[in-house]
Amino acid sequence: MRILAVGAHPDDLELLCAGTLVKYRKQGHTVIMAHMCKGDKGHFTIPPEELSKIRAEEAKSSAELIGAEIISGGFPDLELLINEETRRVAVDIIRRAKPDLIITHYPEDYMIDHVNTSKLIIDASFIATLTHFKTDFPAHNVIPPIFFMDTLAGINFLPTEYVDITEEMEMKEKMLLCHQSQYVWLRDHDHIDYVDFMKSLSKFRGIQCGVTYAEGFRQYQVWGRIVPKRLLP
Repeated sequence: MRILAVGAHPDDLELLCAGTLVKYRKQGHTVIMAHMCKGDKGHFTIPPEELSKIRAEEAKSSAELIGAEIISGGFPDLELLINEETRRVAVDIIRRAKPDLIITHYPEDYMIDHVNTSKLIIDASFIATLTHFKTDFPAHNVIPPIFFMDTLAGINFLPTEYVDITEEMEMKEKMLLCHQSQYVWLRDHDHIDYVDFMKSLSKFRGIQCGVTYAEGFRQYQVWGRIVPKRLLP
């Protein structure tokens, strides 16, 4: 399969679903890691233009660890509105990736970039299949199932499916640590240890399903997106 994971910012996937992406790669599937925003405002002192370049390199280094492709929507943080421009970019990310399955944010997460990424990807994944909706890439021929990844700290999110990432945790941690600019930012702005935060949530989801570490997901349950087989690894 071709797996497209779309986060709002360059490190969101590492925090919330990288263990599952590692597992997909181990099984021989193609993984594309995309982020809609540049992550250009997540620092106290590094200016946005410089920070966006740093974060692009961090995202590239993380994806290279598992042989994943990386795509950026290129929008400034907090400027990802739902309009014709952003919808077309989201459509072309999907048409470029040609996914059989999409992982993205839960539409009720904690901040606007996450919420709008989720809404844009839901809409764009259908629009991308319409031949007469013209963009830079040809139409995709699959309306892909969508799985929502966990929220930050798991608040207001009850998983319906779990992926055991115990054996993938070491690689997930390495991928997360590629984002060193955010290690300092989250420590000073949100008063959390980046890695400990991620491992604590994974441990909690693991307790729920009887393994050491896990990631939780909810499937987008609408007509045309449901198949009678398990799609998560």
